[in-house]
Amino acid sequence: MKEHSQPEHAEVMRFTKRQRIDTAIHTLEGLLHGIAIDDALNADEIAEVLNWCKQYNHLKAREPFKELIGKLDEIMVDGIITPDEQEDLLYVCKNLSTDGIFYDEITNEIQRLHGILHGVLADGQISTEEGKKLQNWLHENDQLKGSYPYDELESLLLAVLEDGEIDNDEEVMLKDFFEDFIQYSFKKRVRNESDRVRKGLAKNNSLPSICASCPDIDFEDKTFVVTGSSKRAKRSEIAKHIESRGGANRSQVSTATNFLVIGSGSNPCWAFSCYGRKVEQAVNLRKKGANIVIVHESDFWDAVEDTE
Repeated sequence: MKEHSQPEHAEVMRFTKRQRIDTAIHTLEGLLHGIAIDDALNADEIAEVLNWCKQYNHLKAREPFKELIGKLDEIMVDGIITPDEQEDLLYVCKNLSTDGIFYDEITNEIQRLHGILHGVLADGQISTEEGKKLQNWLHENDQLKGSYPYDELESLLLAVLEDGEIDNDEEVMLKDFFEDFIQYSFKKRVRNESDRVRKGLAKNNSLPSICASCPDIDFEDKTFVVTGSSKRAKRSEIAKHIESRGGANRSQVSTATNFLVIGSGSNPCWAFSCYGRKVEQAVNLRKKGANIVIVHESDFWDAVEDTE
């Protein structure tokens, strides 16, 4: 089949170059923050940064890529990271900061979060310390509430760190969630999946929660969808509570949906592969940028009582 050239692509790439550089720098900043979040670096993490930088080889003459790639190449010559080299890289990781001009601050921070999760996964492990420091980062950036994957990640970390530790099963859950969000190293994904098969671990694990933690719920001019069964009220009664407070009740999830309320009668452990239809629709729309907040029924009733 004859290939058709698309000259307009070059024009688009030219006009979006600065935006693409901003995105690359934000995710690089997050990646470096992620690999250094536990105050330690190893060869696997450095190699993952090098692999990531190769994707942006066309930017190697620009800062901060130029200085960073040169330093990484130098360190990886012998494959050994000396204490001094580790201190240098940790300094870069903790002090790299960029102010993008093409995206709003929410988008900038989500790009950084993308890189952070990539960095945490760089050595194929998620420690309790990394989980706690990632949770701290979320608390410091709570302006991201309502944006994917902030709410889901906040709830998941809250659940797995309830006892103060991340066990093996919880680590697998976190890896699955992280890898669902980022374009993770293909080689590592194949290796990790092989390990799961060998150990008899299913890829799709149940999540303790996908609901937003302590969500801000208002009713006026907002659109609600309710899914699952409620132990407290019938669907028609829930609809009356919503409508009497200025909200709209709808039966289907769409980009116009503001809140998806999950009834407490539903299974509290939603599996990645077994989402209820409306929950799955909401998650997929959130991935595409829709501001749908997924809330547990108990938080919904708290909001109802606050208005009485």
